[in-house]
Amino acid sequence: MGSLTRSQRFPKTARLRKRAEFVNLSRRGVKLQSANFVVVVWAKGQQENRLGVTVSGKVGNAVTRNRIKRSIREYFRRHRAELPMESDILIIARRGAAELEGHGVRVELEKIFAAQRKRQLLNFIR
Repeated sequence: MGSLTRSQRFPKTARLRKRAEFVNLSRRGVKLQSANFVVVVWAKGQQENRLGVTVSGKVGNAVTRNRIKRSIREYFRRHRAELPMESDILIIARRGAAELEGHGVRVELEKIFAAQRKRQLLNFIR
């Protein structure tokens, strides 16, 4: 595995780190749902996208939760340019996410963000 390019890294500036940031995003953001994830997006207007990931103990043990978080962060790193720009994004894993492998996480998140782009386009047209 080679080194990541600058656009594929996940620096601290691209992370939601404080509880207050998670709470504000949960209250103000637009919620998108799938069978295994809830995605909350809030167009905040900062310089870059920021990601927060929540995987509760109900989803599985520490090994399972960390695997899910790694898969989500990997998706974010590789698809950052395709995500809603200048937004805070919170991804909350549901219990069924424990059954997904990395590819399944990617496919499900792609569907969620494709639906979000379609919704934005329809709102823009109206």
